Amino acid sequence: MDQQEQDRQEQDRQERDPSYCPAPAAPAGRVAGPPYADCLECGEPTEYGVATPGVVLCPVCEWQDAQRTACSG
Repeated sequence: MDQQEQDRQEQDRQERDPSYCPAPAAPAGRVAGPPYADCLECGEPTEYGVATPGVVLCPVCEWQDAQRTACSG
């Protein structure tokens, strides 16, 4: 049995296994109007609503975070 077949069988097993965790839901998108959540790093208003779960960052901090976590190759 080749590696691709083994991978396919493992994926099929995980899909049938009820204990396997599903992928997390997509994060909530940007909202059209206030109230906006405050950035967790700088405190500036973000593009996300106050009910958005998880870490919310303003556009500047999002960009800086993406630079820090990007693969340097």
